[in-house]
Amino acid sequence: MSSAQAGPSAYERMAANVFGVTMLVLALLVTVETLLRKFFSISLGGVDELAGYSIAVGAPLAFVVALMQRAHIRINIVYIYMGPRLKACVDYLSIFSLGLMAVFLFGFTVKTVLETQAYQSIAQTPWATPLIYPQVVWLLAMVVFLLPALWLQIRAFKLLVSGRPQDLSEQFGPDTPEEELKAELEDLQRR
Repeated sequence: MSSAQAGPSAYERMAANVFGVTMLVLALLVTVETLLRKFFSISLGGVDELAGYSIAVGAPLAFVVALMQRAHIRINIVYIYMGPRLKACVDYLSIFSLGLMAVFLFGFTVKTVLETQAYQSIAQTPWATPLIYPQVVWLLAMVVFLLPALWLQIRAFKLLVSGRPQDLSEQFGPDTPEEELKAELEDLQRR
């Protein structure tokens, strides 16, 4: 089923909602901080620290939505002229590389958290936050990205080795121009 036909899953909605709420709260805090500084020469202190934590946690959540909606960047100018088997191989390579990136990012995050724990690192900010707390949340967000990346990678591999290139391309390939147009028209109609 193409992403033009399928709505977002509960998992995607959860990731998108947490990301959205986090960014809205961050925007509100930055706005309040800016206004307080401009008009009252007062600083809340630490808003920049919260911004860094928010982006670190928000990025893997945004990755989930892009991964599951197949919204990552693709160049279709050559793809549309490929045969079914070659398309399936390219589609598998795409999902495999995204899964590999998820594993790499997870490994990097685990290493960082373990080093933070070993050195009992604290933020060099007015709050002097023990970094283990925001980094554990970052690690959890990375797990939220890693799980569907690996699951989709396995699913794509099964389709590839079972000789079902059409199914693999339907589930993991980019939308056709017709599917994109249909999705845009449906979205326009809903609005």
